[in-house]
Amino acid sequence: MKDFDIEERASRAVRNFEAGYNCAQSVFLAYSDVFELDMELAKKMSVSFGGGVGRMREICGTVSAMAMLAGFKYPVLDINDQEARTKNYAIVQKMADLFKEKHGTVICRRLLPPEDAAATTPAPSARTKEYYQKRPCGKFIEDAARIAGRMLKGELD
Repeated sequence: MKDFDIEERASRAVRNFEAGYNCAQSVFLAYSDVFELDMELAKKMSVSFGGGVGRMREICGTVSAMAMLAGFKYPVLDINDQEARTKNYAIVQKMADLFKEKHGTVICRRLLPPEDAAATTPAPSARTKEYYQKRPCGKFIEDAARIAGRMLKGELD
């Protein structure tokens, strides 16, 4: 696994969001090169988790991205390897708990302002200057990217 600076990756994740990627893609793409993933493949893998999975406002996409990254760091290659599965699930739960400690929940609709939380139509919001000013997602993305970085460096073991 390639070395990286957590703060640089957190900044990269926020820049990804500001460039138009959704919350899940923003975090996942910030680290995809660490595992030598093709960028186009990484975009496809993570896109559906945005907006709390398909904009349904369920699990925050940043938390889904952390879980996806955990699968690369702590894979379960043998379906009968209960120890590996337990390790993976434990690290995902630890990251979710760290996110919850900071933000109170991992549920997208509870993280967003009420008017945004209610918007579950498949059409994404227009990315305007006003969107970025009122949307709190940048902070969630930055924090999730930091947590993911700590996990990838083995600091959460």
